[in-house]
Amino acid sequence: MIETDWIWGFAGGLMIGVAAAVYLLFNGRIMGASGIIGGLVDRSGLATGWERAAFLAGLVLVPALMALTFLPGADTNITNNYTAIIGAGLLVGVGTRLANGCTSGHGVCGISRFSLRGMVATVFYLLAGGVSVVLFKHLLGVV
Repeated sequence: MIETDWIWGFAGGLMIGVAAAVYLLFNGRIMGASGIIGGLVDRSGLATGWERAAFLAGLVLVPALMALTFLPGADTNITNNYTAIIGAGLLVGVGTRLANGCTSGHGVCGISRFSLRGMVATVFYLLAGGVSVVLFKHLLGVV
């Protein structure tokens, strides 16, 4: 039997790309999730608060609906170590602030616009992810 798990990754990538294009076309702004969240947290984006909240709701609700309808009981391969999950989330939050953006802003939107800053940030995101896997999974056995 042919392995077909890649189809879900491909479909997810298409959905992110389409969302980024629609957000840019309708709002004239780059779709960076950390910037959208950051504008609500620091209250600098309250003028477009409903739009930001709708985007974030879609970011949470669409995968939840997909999981309930298409992939009930899907194996995510996430660790059961909640300390590691919380720590990873905090490190991602700090990293996105330091890099002035996240993978959706730099990786998806930055690279597609030939942004040097987006390309460099994406290279460092990928390198940091690879180093983290080697360190935390293979060397320390934490995840």
